[in-house]
Amino acid sequence: MQSADMRHLPGHVTTPLGFRRGLQIGSSSCSLVWNQISPLPLTTSTISTCLEEESKRQQEDPPSTSGPTMTTDHRQDGPRPVFSRISASTSEEDVLCPIPPLPPGRDSRYERIGGQTGTSFLQTLIHLLKGNIGTGLLGLPLAVRNAGLVLGPLSLFAMGIIAVHCMNLLAKCSHHLSAKLNKPFLDYGDAVQHGMENVSWLRRHSIWGRRIVNVFLIITQLGFCCVYFVFLSDNVKQVVEASNGTTMNCHRNQTAVTVPSFDSRLYMLCLLPAVILLVFTRNLKYLAPLSLAANLAMCTSLVLIYFFCFTNIPNHINLPKVGHAKDYPLFFGTAIFAFEGIGVVLPLENKMQKPQSFNMVLCLGMGIVTFLYISLGTIGYITFGEAIGGSITLNLPNCWMYQIVKLLYCFGIYITFALQFYVPAAILIPPALSRFSERWELTVDLLLRTALVVFTCVLAILVPQLDLVISLVGSVSSSFLALIFPPLLQILTYHNEGLSPWVIVKNTLISVIGFLGFITGTYISITEIIKRNGRHDNLDVTFFQVQ
Repeated sequence: MQSADMRHLPGHVTTPLGFRRGLQIGSSSCSLVWNQISPLPLTTSTISTCLEEESKRQQEDPPSTSGPTMTTDHRQDGPRPVFSRISASTSEEDVLCPIPPLPPGRDSRYERIGGQTGTSFLQTLIHLLKGNIGTGLLGLPLAVRNAGLVLGPLSLFAMGIIAVHCMNLLAKCSHHLSAKLNKPFLDYGDAVQHGMENVSWLRRHSIWGRRIVNVFLIITQLGFCCVYFVFLSDNVKQVVEASNGTTMNCHRNQTAVTVPSFDSRLYMLCLLPAVILLVFTRNLKYLAPLSLAANLAMCTSLVLIYFFCFTNIPNHINLPKVGHAKDYPLFFGTAIFAFEGIGVVLPLENKMQKPQSFNMVLCLGMGIVTFLYISLGTIGYITFGEAIGGSITLNLPNCWMYQIVKLLYCFGIYITFALQFYVPAAILIPPALSRFSERWELTVDLLLRTALVVFTCVLAILVPQLDLVISLVGSVSSSFLALIFPPLLQILTYHNEGLSPWVIVKNTLISVIGFLGFITGTYISITEIIKRNGRHDNLDVTFFQVQ
């Protein structure tokens, strides 16, 4: 039950469920702690004690008019106090009425959710690596072939620098806007919406900033799911076709002869029920053990892939240093698809124990990611040359060791499907559920999840070429989220605060590069998809036949 004193507190702030909060009055930090999982009792006497102490402090040191205000969270059972996170204390007395801190500056009022229960430096680094390493990494050898043996790695290095810079811009703008608005946390859509509110002629339409970001997030995540369907079907198909003749000899010239089987799109249909059952897991905490196993499986696979490439580098390398200009947009799409980890930047920073260290985490993590991208892309292209496939796993020998490598990576991608699917499901499903009674919520939820998975499977069946799907998804959506929006957001956020003309020029140039990549990459990818599908006039006849 809520105390009567708390029913008249002004304001309204909504914060994520289950996070620790603190009540700040004026410039004081007389705080109460409330956690929805294990709430502390809030009594009238406890609140009165804090209010009396606050009154004494105000007489000694009048509060600043710009300080944070007391807020409540209005729920069906009456308003509850909304608490922002406070620092850890060694005693209950220190927690309830701590010594007031020094007056904070604007940026120090930016509060994160993490606190002592947040993630450590190492945990955040691991999450950042996981968010950037997936199927895109395995497609980079083909991307390097499209750009050339020299131009490809140089372009990956430049793109890595730009990607890290854009991630920093997004975190900086979110930090600045959170402090300005006195909000504990802003996600990507919030940051763009409030950035647009800084511009008078965009203020009325600022809600469209959030909506556009959400649209591109949905396109990106569902695009990832389409890529996963194609990746799984291609690799499982290859393992099945070589299963009868797989040997222990992993020499490239002495592998098993494959036995042709069904079209890869039939494998997608076979995988569809398993994927639907996976996404029925509505709470991701139940997937945590499987996610850990998936990470270990993918790491093991990557180590063995590197081992094979380094031990099979040809003596004579005669590959083009610069690729054809018409193929470079395909390189751009694949590369920006691989670097699309900007969506995890704000959640990771917000949940750190020491968010001031996030910049170091970002630079270190993305440095490792960029090194992996350049090294595997270059070594993979050198090893397999012009025969490189849409995924480097498709070029591995069909011996048992590397068949297991393919299956391990498939397992990792299968579990990752649920994680990537969570984002569009969280955006699309709740508004739909609000139209139904509580009795039908579970049924409608599962039906919508099934429909979304079937939709991604149908798209994958329509475009079963792994390399082109990756390039198309990267060009269409990843270019906006990773390259176009962050520089524009900085211009919107700081345009009234003396932003340097050189910064405006630099940001405009980055956004223009991203937009050109979007236009050319999308056009070339769609053109190649039409061209490849046009080569198979008997596609509908052979679809349900054994090859």
